[in-house]
Amino acid sequence: MLKSFFNILSDKVSPKEKQKDVVMEMTSTTNKENSNMGRKALTRTQKFLNALLRGEAISWTQAQNVYGFKSPRTVVDGLRRKGHMVYINKTGNGTSYRIGTPTKEIIAAGLAATGQIVYNS
Repeated sequence: MLKSFFNILSDKVSPKEKQKDVVMEMTSTTNKENSNMGRKALTRTQKFLNALLRGEAISWTQAQNVYGFKSPRTVVDGLRRKGHMVYINKTGNGTSYRIGTPTKEIIAAGLAATGQIVYNS
């Protein structure tokens, strides 16, 4: 390769060396194309969050069976720490999770708990 570089500078490149360079360029581009194929796999937490963001209500057993969580509560707590408003609905059928928008009262309570000024309008 170094030899062909100096040959380029002197404008004296043999046909064999040109052919080597062409073959090397073709294989390097082919390897680059093959190495970038496919998508990065989504994590279970991201799949769970995507389902919630689509508006689905996911039950406790669904979170365990479909998404493979041993404790869905820890995943929900993690999503809350990241800023998502995940609600828990407890009914006679069991517990389910959904994403919603916080009410003014919840926002005011959170601001009051952190010591920030709450504006009432």
